Amino acid sequence: MKPWLKWLPLVAFALCFVLFRLALSHPENPVVPSKQIGKPLPEFHLPAALPDMAGVETRQMKDGKPHFLNIFASWCVPCAQESGALMAMHDAGIPIMAIAIRDKPADITRFLNRYGNPYQAIGVDQGSQVQLAIGSSGVPESFLIDGQGVIRYQHIGAVTESDLPQLMTIWRQITA
Repeated sequence: MKPWLKWLPLVAFALCFVLFRLALSHPENPVVPSKQIGKPLPEFHLPAALPDMAGVETRQMKDGKPHFLNIFASWCVPCAQESGALMAMHDAGIPIMAIAIRDKPADITRFLNRYGNPYQAIGVDQGSQVQLAIGSSGVPESFLIDGQGVIRYQHIGAVTESDLPQLMTIWRQITA
């Protein structure tokens, strides 16, 4: 037997490992879009996350005006990072509703005191049932909802200042 043949399985394994690693680190589509885009929001009613704010329910987003629905958590680092961009949207007159995932009122209050409160209402989803029904896979995640309660756009991850022009363009399209 040739001496180099005993190394062939190791070389084949290393080659397969490198190919799989490359394929996993460079997926064709890094975004997993919600299958709910273009569909009405599922019916839900979430209790208020804080005593001085309203909860969130589907009916609120069927008032003829579009809404921005942000899914966040006080324990989520990227959620804190998006706070400046959300405040800019709020200052531009975009109504933002929120769903707090697996969170406590005291933690939400500390989060809002530290990063600002762009939200008109915050509902709490302790079991993530509404989050999953909407088609969200994590936090932060946001949806643009038209005035009839139909999901028109999904933004996965933190909203950044560089995302604002695109979000504002989509906002104007669904308000027209």
